[in-house]
Amino acid sequence: MNSTFHSGLVKDISLLLKDSNNFNVTIHVGENENEGEFKAHSIILCARSLYFKSAFSNEWVIMNNNMITFNKPNIAPNIFEMVLKYIYTGELDLTKQPGENILELLIASDELLIEELFEHLQDYLIEKRQIWVKQNCVVVLLTISKLIRCKKLQDYCLRFICADIRPFITSKEFLLLNKDILHELFKRDDFQIEVIVVLEFLIKWSIKQIPELGKKNNQDEWNIENYEDLKNILSDFIPFIKFTEITSEDFHIKVRPYKAIIPNNIYEKIMTNYLIEQPKSYTPIIAPQIDSNIIKSKLTNIIINWIDKKHAKYIRTKEDKLYKFDLIYRGSRDGINNESFRNKCEGQVASLVLIKVNQINKIFGGYSSIGFNSIKNDLLLFDYDGYTSLSFYYSSDNFIFSFENNEDIQNMKICRVIDYPKAILNHYTYGFNFGHGSLYMKNRSLYVNNECDNYEKNLNMNNNFIIEEIESYIVVKQ
Repeated sequence: MNSTFHSGLVKDISLLLKDSNNFNVTIHVGENENEGEFKAHSIILCARSLYFKSAFSNEWVIMNNNMITFNKPNIAPNIFEMVLKYIYTGELDLTKQPGENILELLIASDELLIEELFEHLQDYLIEKRQIWVKQNCVVVLLTISKLIRCKKLQDYCLRFICADIRPFITSKEFLLLNKDILHELFKRDDFQIEVIVVLEFLIKWSIKQIPELGKKNNQDEWNIENYEDLKNILSDFIPFIKFTEITSEDFHIKVRPYKAIIPNNIYEKIMTNYLIEQPKSYTPIIAPQIDSNIIKSKLTNIIINWIDKKHAKYIRTKEDKLYKFDLIYRGSRDGINNESFRNKCEGQVASLVLIKVNQINKIFGGYSSIGFNSIKNDLLLFDYDGYTSLSFYYSSDNFIFSFENNEDIQNMKICRVIDYPKAILNHYTYGFNFGHGSLYMKNRSLYVNNECDNYEKNLNMNNNFIIEEIESYIVVKQ
């Protein structure tokens, strides 16, 4: 049997950071008024950072008396100090660090190719510094826009923006976005706002990108080259604009003056639409959104349609009910276990649960119009097998479901409750339990039982899985 002594090993290596006798690297960081010098060991830097391993082996460094001199002016001393502590000790205390420092540390860990630290910092900002990230969303996006591996944090910021898009797109902050971020924003399924508003502010954004236009007081002063520059900037965004959803009045007043920036073939199609059939007004249907790490926004309408007992692909209109989803529990943040779920998700309130498992791509979930547990006593119908703590509750609206993956809109399955008095089973041994075992959570495990008679048998599987992520939302009708 092998014996391991990791704690002693880490302790001894961490002491090397203060051992001035064996340093062979001097690293100069920062610049001007904010400079610093650090001593380190090349062998440890190479072992912990692919960047240093490559730098020291490719003669990027200056050697003098067997001492390596290395310059990193783009990393501030306080940031590099945290990097070194992580490299030598595997420890990092971010609790007292301002958000700006954590963001700088994220950039440094990406440049130095320290994968573990990079992923941890992304998760930390999303899970522990949500308020700061939301208050500084544009700064964060601009800072990470060139980091290919930072999609998780970028997606979090864009989801936050899209959850309340109108105030943002009409703000000065919108004009600060660069082309890459704006393109990612326009590609999103949850980017939903009136087309004319998008076009108006997209033109304002484009004008800001051309310094010469900023010096001209009105459009009458523009020349052919100005229009051509504007057309080139907008070329990647014009395909996203659904011109036929703009009223004829708005088109005449707000779009026609910019005819020169719209490709001829697109403009001809628009005019054909207005000449043949154009509604007097257009009211967009803003789909409700779920701020989820588990499913893509395109699945939201399907779940809403199921709640309203409509077909999954029903096209919603302005007459349909509006919903809001308030996140109350996320496993990666609150802990994946029965107690945590029950504490966060108690009460008689319409609720949705989403579950991602780690063995397959499938997404599972369930909706309960009466919540999952701790329901008021007056809803108790009967106890099961004489145990007063094991109680069933009534609902005719509950259902469980599955998607093939986080954006599947073709092969979803739904199982509606058929034994109304046994819609939900409440017992402390479960986080939640639909029926008597159709779909239930037992700490980190999710159980799917297609043989249970309380719900329809459409999931076509009997299995249990390890829960990778789980979320629960209160469903509010507006």
